[in-house]
Amino acid sequence: MKLSILSESPADEAAVRVLVEFVLGGPLALVTPSLRARGWPSVEQVLPSIVRHLYFNTDTEGLVVVVDTDDSVVHNAAHEAPGYFHPQCRLCRLRTAFRRAQKNLPPVHGRDRVLRGIGVAVPAVEAWYLCGRDTSVTEAAWVAGQESGRPPYTRRELKWRVYGTDRPSLAHETMRAVQEVRRHRGDVRRLENDFPHGFGALARDLRTWRTKHSPGPASPDLPEANPSPHNGRSPLE
Repeated sequence: MKLSILSESPADEAAVRVLVEFVLGGPLALVTPSLRARGWPSVEQVLPSIVRHLYFNTDTEGLVVVVDTDDSVVHNAAHEAPGYFHPQCRLCRLRTAFRRAQKNLPPVHGRDRVLRGIGVAVPAVEAWYLCGRDTSVTEAAWVAGQESGRPPYTRRELKWRVYGTDRPSLAHETMRAVQEVRRHRGDVRRLENDFPHGFGALARDLRTWRTKHSPGPASPDLPEANPSPHNGRSPLE
């Protein structure tokens, strides 16, 4: 299967590729995006252009996007309500950008969209790398810390736990990231359990790809609603 990966660093993309292969159950042919992104704002900004480039200029079947949540609102079950949109939730925002980029596209290369796979790492991708090795690092622990005003750890501390430094070289960062995700040996159930809304959202998206190798219905998100950032509605129409 041909797909592209967009994340905040090459090290993240190397680890995400391994996790995607675990979920899809086989090796991937990776297509390099036309633009690169470094950090959250850049990912959101270049996403529409990358979606359209992959759609019109390649035969790439899907695009996987993974970013850190940092200190933003963490996606939860309430955000999955029909038409809901939280303006401070990065998963909601990426889904919106992806959907908007593919709105009213003409059929090309025998398909009518690029398949979507979006995940968010709470609060950073290093938390995923520690899954199964450090039981204190979970989505629930981070959300509880946000609510109490006492974070259970910092993003800097997570880097130290994974890399032994908070400023790893790209080579060391990539090596350690891939080492950690390979510990799961193809079984992502622990990741889905400990990070149900961030990693779980990605896994659920990817599993829908198995039935979408030919043109089919649009992504499971319902039609866009009128913009209204104060009432939790989608800003797409």
